[in-house]
Amino acid sequence: MNQIGIFDSGVGGLTVLKALRERLPSERYLYLGDTARLPYGTKTAATVRRYALNAAAHLVDHGVKLLVVACNTASSYALDALAESSPVPVVGVVLPGVRAALATGAHRIGVIGTEGTIRSAAYQDALASLGPSVEVRGEPCPLFVPLAEEGWGDHPVTDQVAHHYLTPLLEWGAETLILGCTHYPLLRPSLERVAGSAVRLVDSASTVADSVIGDHAELIDTSHGDAGDVHIQLTDASDRFLRIATAILGHNPEHLEVVDIDSAV
Repeated sequence: MNQIGIFDSGVGGLTVLKALRERLPSERYLYLGDTARLPYGTKTAATVRRYALNAAAHLVDHGVKLLVVACNTASSYALDALAESSPVPVVGVVLPGVRAALATGAHRIGVIGTEGTIRSAAYQDALASLGPSVEVRGEPCPLFVPLAEEGWGDHPVTDQVAHHYLTPLLEWGAETLILGCTHYPLLRPSLERVAGSAVRLVDSASTVADSVIGDHAELIDTSHGDAGDVHIQLTDASDRFLRIATAILGHNPEHLEVVDIDSAV
Protein backbone atom coordinates (compact mmCIF):
# COMPACT_ATOMS: atom_id res chain seq x y z
CA MET A 1 0.00 0.00 0.00
CA ASN A 2 2.05 2.94 -1.24
CA GLN A 3 -0.37 5.30 -2.95
CA ILE A 4 -2.39 8.21 -1.68
CA GLY A 5 -5.99 7.70 -2.76
CA ILE A 6 -8.20 10.68 -3.56
CA PHE A 7 -11.83 10.69 -4.61
CA ASP A 8 -14.43 13.22 -5.65
CA SER A 9 -17.65 13.15 -7.62
CA GLY A 10 -15.94 14.83 -10.54
CA VAL A 11 -13.19 17.21 -11.54
CA GLY A 12 -13.10 19.47 -8.47
CA GLY A 13 -10.95 17.10 -6.44
CA LEU A 14 -8.16 17.56 -8.95
CA THR A 15 -7.46 20.88 -7.21
CA VAL A 16 -6.63 18.82 -4.12
CA LEU A 17 -4.50 16.42 -6.17
CA LYS A 18 -2.58 19.35 -7.65
CA ALA A 19 -1.95 20.90 -4.23
CA LEU A 20 -0.78 17.58 -2.79
CA ARG A 21 1.51 16.87 -5.71
CA GLU A 22 3.08 20.33 -5.46
CA ARG A 23 3.84 19.69 -1.78
CA LEU A 24 4.60 15.95 -2.05
CA PRO A 25 5.94 15.37 -5.57
CA SER A 26 7.56 11.99 -4.83
CA GLU A 27 4.30 10.38 -3.71
CA ARG A 28 2.23 8.15 -5.95
CA TYR A 29 -1.44 9.07 -6.38
CA LEU A 30 -4.62 7.29 -7.42
CA TYR A 31 -7.49 9.66 -8.15
CA LEU A 32 -11.06 8.45 -8.61
CA GLY A 33 -13.67 10.73 -10.14
CA ASP A 34 -17.17 9.28 -9.78
CA THR A 35 -18.27 11.15 -12.88
CA ALA A 36 -21.07 8.73 -13.75
CA ARG A 37 -22.94 9.74 -10.59
CA LEU A 38 -22.13 13.42 -10.19
CA PRO A 39 -23.12 15.75 -8.70
CA TYR A 40 -23.15 14.52 -5.12
CA GLY A 41 -24.33 17.91 -3.86
CA THR A 42 -27.97 17.39 -4.85
CA LYS A 43 -28.25 13.81 -3.53
CA THR A 44 -29.72 12.65 -0.22
CA ALA A 45 -27.43 11.94 2.71
CA ALA A 46 -28.03 8.17 2.42
CA THR A 47 -27.14 8.16 -1.27
CA VAL A 48 -23.99 10.20 -0.70
CA ARG A 49 -22.86 7.80 2.03
CA ARG A 50 -23.46 4.82 -0.24
CA TYR A 51 -21.54 6.38 -3.12
CA ALA A 52 -18.69 7.45 -0.83
CA LEU A 53 -18.33 4.01 0.77
CA ASN A 54 -18.36 2.48 -2.69
CA ALA A 55 -15.60 4.80 -3.94
CA ALA A 56 -13.51 4.29 -0.81
CA ALA A 57 -13.76 0.50 -1.04
CA HIS A 58 -12.56 0.67 -4.63
CA LEU A 59 -9.51 2.73 -3.69
CA VAL A 60 -8.67 0.51 -0.71
CA ASP A 61 -8.87 -2.52 -3.00
CA HIS A 62 -6.25 -0.81 -5.16
CA GLY A 63 -3.78 -0.51 -2.31
CA VAL A 64 -3.93 3.05 -1.00
CA LYS A 65 -2.22 3.91 2.28
CA LEU A 66 -4.21 7.08 2.92
CA LEU A 67 -7.66 8.13 1.73
CA VAL A 68 -8.41 11.78 0.96
CA VAL A 69 -12.09 12.59 0.58
CA ALA A 70 -11.77 15.52 -1.83
CA CYS A 71 -15.50 16.15 -1.85
CA ASN A 72 -17.17 18.46 0.63
CA THR A 73 -20.56 16.77 0.37
CA ALA A 74 -19.06 13.33 1.02
CA SER A 75 -16.96 14.74 3.86
CA SER A 76 -20.08 16.32 5.35
CA TYR A 77 -22.30 13.25 5.21
CA ALA A 78 -20.01 10.23 5.12
CA LEU A 79 -16.72 10.93 6.90
CA ASP A 80 -17.63 9.09 10.10
CA ALA A 81 -18.84 6.06 8.16
CA LEU A 82 -15.71 6.10 6.03
CA ALA A 83 -13.42 6.34 9.05
CA GLU A 84 -15.20 3.41 10.72
CA SER A 85 -14.99 1.14 7.68
CA SER A 86 -11.59 2.10 6.24
CA PRO A 87 -8.46 0.12 7.14
CA VAL A 88 -6.36 3.21 6.30
CA PRO A 89 -6.51 6.76 7.69
CA VAL A 90 -9.15 9.05 6.16
CA VAL A 91 -8.75 12.81 5.63
CA GLY A 92 -11.78 14.96 4.85
CA VAL A 93 -11.96 18.55 3.67
CA VAL A 94 -14.19 20.11 6.32
CA LEU A 95 -11.96 20.21 9.39
CA PRO A 96 -8.85 21.51 7.55
CA GLY A 97 -10.94 24.31 6.05
CA VAL A 98 -12.44 25.20 9.42
CA ARG A 99 -9.01 25.35 11.08
CA ALA A 100 -7.67 27.59 8.32
CA ALA A 101 -10.68 29.91 8.52
CA LEU A 102 -10.37 30.29 12.29
CA ALA A 103 -6.65 31.00 11.88
CA THR A 104 -7.53 34.16 9.91
CA GLY A 105 -8.91 35.67 13.10
CA ALA A 106 -12.23 36.50 11.49
CA HIS A 107 -15.24 37.09 13.73
CA ARG A 108 -17.76 36.46 10.95
CA ILE A 109 -17.15 33.50 8.66
CA GLY A 110 -19.28 32.68 5.64
CA VAL A 111 -19.46 29.21 4.13
CA ILE A 112 -20.41 28.63 0.50
CA GLY A 113 -21.01 25.15 -0.85
CA THR A 114 -23.40 22.80 -2.57
CA GLU A 115 -26.94 22.45 -1.31
CA GLY A 116 -26.00 19.17 0.37
CA THR A 117 -22.94 20.57 2.14
CA ILE A 118 -24.76 23.62 3.50
CA ARG A 119 -27.82 21.55 4.47
CA SER A 120 -25.62 19.13 6.43
CA ALA A 121 -24.34 22.01 8.62
CA ALA A 122 -20.98 20.22 8.86
CA TYR A 123 -18.98 23.43 8.55
CA GLN A 124 -21.34 25.38 10.77
CA ASP A 125 -21.17 22.75 13.51
CA ALA A 126 -17.38 22.42 13.32
CA LEU A 127 -16.94 26.19 13.49
CA ALA A 128 -19.30 26.40 16.45
CA SER A 129 -17.35 23.66 18.22
CA LEU A 130 -13.83 24.99 17.58
CA GLY A 131 -14.62 28.71 17.55
CA PRO A 132 -17.69 29.27 19.72
CA SER A 133 -17.32 33.06 19.65
CA VAL A 134 -17.36 33.17 15.85
CA GLU A 135 -20.53 34.02 13.93
CA VAL A 136 -21.22 31.71 10.98
CA ARG A 137 -23.55 31.87 8.00
CA GLY A 138 -23.88 29.37 5.15
CA GLU A 139 -25.05 30.02 1.60
CA PRO A 140 -25.79 27.27 -0.95
CA CYS A 141 -24.46 28.07 -4.42
CA PRO A 142 -25.83 25.36 -6.73
CA LEU A 143 -24.79 27.00 -10.00
CA PHE A 144 -21.11 27.22 -9.10
CA VAL A 145 -20.29 23.57 -9.86
CA PRO A 146 -21.62 23.62 -13.44
CA LEU A 147 -19.81 26.93 -14.03
CA ALA A 148 -16.58 25.36 -12.79
CA GLU A 149 -17.17 22.26 -14.89
CA GLU A 150 -17.71 24.54 -17.90
CA GLY A 151 -14.35 26.19 -17.26
CA TRP A 152 -15.90 29.62 -16.62
CA GLY A 153 -13.80 30.56 -13.60
CA ASP A 154 -12.98 33.98 -15.00
CA HIS A 155 -16.12 34.99 -16.85
CA PRO A 156 -18.72 37.79 -16.67
CA VAL A 157 -21.55 35.28 -16.20
CA THR A 158 -19.76 33.79 -13.20
CA ASP A 159 -19.28 37.29 -11.80
CA GLN A 160 -23.03 37.85 -12.02
CA VAL A 161 -23.87 34.54 -10.35
CA ALA A 162 -21.24 35.13 -7.66
CA HIS A 163 -22.68 38.58 -6.97
CA HIS A 164 -26.12 37.03 -6.49
CA TYR A 165 -24.86 34.38 -4.06
CA LEU A 166 -22.25 36.41 -2.16
CA THR A 167 -24.12 39.69 -1.66
CA PRO A 168 -26.10 38.44 1.40
CA LEU A 169 -22.87 37.24 3.03
CA LEU A 170 -20.98 40.44 2.22
CA GLU A 171 -23.81 42.64 3.47
CA TRP A 172 -23.89 40.52 6.64
CA GLY A 173 -20.21 41.39 7.16
CA ALA A 174 -18.36 38.17 6.33
CA GLU A 175 -14.62 38.67 6.82
CA THR A 176 -13.59 35.19 5.64
CA LEU A 177 -15.30 32.90 3.15
CA ILE A 178 -14.75 29.14 3.20
CA LEU A 179 -14.97 27.74 -0.31
CA GLY A 180 -16.83 24.64 0.79
CA CYS A 181 -16.51 22.75 -2.48
CA THR A 182 -13.35 21.59 -4.22
CA HIS A 183 -14.71 22.95 -7.50
CA TYR A 184 -14.77 26.49 -6.16
CA PRO A 185 -11.01 27.24 -6.40
CA LEU A 186 -11.58 27.02 -10.16
CA LEU A 187 -13.82 30.09 -9.80
CA ARG A 188 -11.34 32.06 -7.73
CA PRO A 189 -10.81 34.96 -10.20
CA SER A 190 -14.53 35.76 -10.21
CA LEU A 191 -14.95 35.14 -6.49
CA GLU A 192 -12.05 37.47 -5.65
CA ARG A 193 -13.48 40.23 -7.82
CA VAL A 194 -16.90 40.00 -6.23
CA ALA A 195 -15.78 39.46 -2.62
CA GLY A 196 -13.12 42.17 -2.72
CA SER A 197 -9.63 42.26 -1.29
CA ALA A 198 -10.81 42.70 2.30
CA VAL A 199 -12.40 39.23 2.41
CA ARG A 200 -10.13 36.24 2.88
CA LEU A 201 -10.93 33.14 0.77
CA VAL A 202 -10.09 29.73 2.25
CA ASP A 203 -10.06 26.83 -0.20
CA SER A 204 -10.02 23.08 0.36
CA ALA A 205 -7.03 22.25 -1.80
CA SER A 206 -4.26 23.94 0.16
CA THR A 207 -5.79 23.23 3.57
CA VAL A 208 -6.11 19.50 2.88
CA ALA A 209 -2.49 19.35 1.74
CA ASP A 210 -1.47 21.01 5.00
CA SER A 211 -3.54 18.48 6.96
CA VAL A 212 -2.04 15.46 5.19
CA ILE A 213 1.50 16.69 5.84
CA GLY A 214 0.86 17.82 9.41
CA ASP A 215 -1.25 14.90 10.63
CA HIS A 216 0.15 11.92 8.71
CA ALA A 217 3.87 12.54 8.45
CA GLU A 218 4.63 8.91 9.26
CA LEU A 219 2.88 7.72 6.08
CA ILE A 220 4.14 10.16 3.48
CA ASP A 221 7.29 10.77 1.49
CA THR A 222 8.35 14.39 1.98
CA SER A 223 11.42 14.10 -0.22
CA HIS A 224 11.65 15.92 -3.51
CA GLY A 225 13.13 13.13 -5.56
CA ASP A 226 11.71 11.65 -8.72
CA ALA A 227 8.09 12.54 -9.39
CA GLY A 228 5.63 9.81 -8.46
CA ASP A 229 3.04 8.41 -10.82
CA VAL A 230 -0.47 9.83 -10.99
CA HIS A 231 -3.26 7.51 -12.11
CA ILE A 232 -6.73 8.90 -12.75
CA GLN A 233 -9.77 6.66 -12.83
CA LEU A 234 -13.24 7.77 -13.88
CA THR A 235 -16.58 6.03 -13.74
CA ASP A 236 -17.50 7.81 -16.96
CA ALA A 237 -15.22 9.65 -19.39
CA SER A 238 -16.09 12.91 -21.09
CA ASP A 239 -14.33 15.50 -23.21
CA ARG A 240 -15.27 18.12 -20.61
CA PHE A 241 -13.43 16.28 -17.83
CA LEU A 242 -10.30 15.93 -19.96
CA ARG A 243 -10.37 19.60 -20.93
CA ILE A 244 -10.74 20.85 -17.37
CA ALA A 245 -8.31 18.28 -15.96
CA THR A 246 -5.67 19.50 -18.38
CA ALA A 247 -6.32 23.11 -17.35
CA ILE A 248 -6.05 22.27 -13.63
CA LEU A 249 -3.01 20.01 -13.79
CA GLY A 250 -1.22 21.96 -16.50
CA HIS A 251 -0.82 18.90 -18.72
CA ASN A 252 -2.79 16.01 -20.16
CA PRO A 253 -3.41 13.25 -17.60
CA GLU A 254 -0.74 10.60 -18.18
CA HIS A 255 -2.62 7.54 -16.96
CA LEU A 256 -6.39 7.62 -17.30
CA GLU A 257 -8.90 4.79 -17.39
CA VAL A 258 -12.62 4.23 -17.05
CA VAL A 259 -13.55 1.80 -14.28
CA ASP A 260 -16.65 0.10 -12.91
CA ILE A 261 -16.65 0.52 -9.13
CA ASP A 262 -20.03 -1.11 -8.39
CA SER A 263 -18.31 -4.38 -7.52
CA ALA A 264 -16.23 -2.68 -4.81
CA VAL A 265 -18.99 -3.16 -2.22
